[in-house]
Amino acid sequence: MNKSPRSLALTMKDAAQLVGVDYRTIKLGIDSGTIPTVQLGPRRMIPRAVLLRVFGVEP
Repeated sequence: MNKSPRSLALTMKDAAQLVGVDYRTIKLGIDSGTIPTVQLGPRRMIPRAVLLRVFGVEP
């Protein structure tokens, strides 16, 4: 996985660290449809821009 601080897509764990929440919060957001994901190969990833917008974080 690309660990660049500006990667465009994030794992649940990386997304949780970026916005300062538990990964279960991210999972609940995905399950409820609040946080959209994209399929990249075999992995489900969270677009960085969307995640920041959902959490109200300025990039």
